[in-house]
Amino acid sequence: MSPEKDLRVALVQGDTLWHDPKGNREYYRGLIERQVPECDLIVLPETFTSGFSNEALAEAEGMDGPSVEWMRQLARERSAVICGSIQCRTGAGVHNRLLWVRPDGSLDHYDKRHLFRMAGEHERYAAGKRAITVELNGWRIRPLVCYDLRFPVFIRNRFDREAPGRFDYDLVLFVANWPAPRRHAWRTLLMARAIENLAYCIGVNRVGTDGNQVPYAGDSAVVDYLGLPLVECGPREAVVTMNLSAQSLRMHRERFPAHLDADAFSLDVALPETHTK
Repeated sequence: MSPEKDLRVALVQGDTLWHDPKGNREYYRGLIERQVPECDLIVLPETFTSGFSNEALAEAEGMDGPSVEWMRQLARERSAVICGSIQCRTGAGVHNRLLWVRPDGSLDHYDKRHLFRMAGEHERYAAGKRAITVELNGWRIRPLVCYDLRFPVFIRNRFDREAPGRFDYDLVLFVANWPAPRRHAWRTLLMARAIENLAYCIGVNRVGTDGNQVPYAGDSAVVDYLGLPLVECGPREAVVTMNLSAQSLRMHRERFPAHLDADAFSLDVALPETHTK
């Protein structure tokens, strides 16, 4: 079944400071406090505490570090879920870990599965194996990270034929540090993932130029199930809030039930978990 209530989401597109976790926590808190109204979900970019850097691995935090605590405190203050990824050290190594932090302090995480080999990420980071689905106000949400956007099989929204109307998710979202030279792919793939999965799609990217002199064009966006951008951010710092219509999504799925003709398949990786709270 599709969600019954609308979901209000804030996209926070910032110019992440290079290798400065404390400065980034202060910077993004300021953006949120000044520009984000009451909402259900606040989305920050990928590696929002450090920038996308292999050289910052030595400073990676654990799950008991200041950035996780900062997200917990901010989620509690705002009465909203906060998500974004950080460099997180575990017994398996350093993960590019997306954190999904709720106002009550509980959290789930997703470790980026597809590591960007063109920048050597696959040589420095530990890859995740399992996607997750989280629930918020009746919405089923699949949070993913940057390069994952290029792999549609891993993202595919399956349909439970034993429980008609039940999809894996209603919203897929990507946090990213996606460079400006590949912005056409970013914008195109966000639209494609929305269309093929009969779901809303959100992408939150950063802006500015990082310490490796890589430029970012932003282009954070909310895309509907038809692949139509509901909002698109430009190449500068931006904070936008968007209301996702549950009724419109439900009507589209009833009017255009392409999922009924989808091919059944299984992945050779661990299947998604569902986390509710």
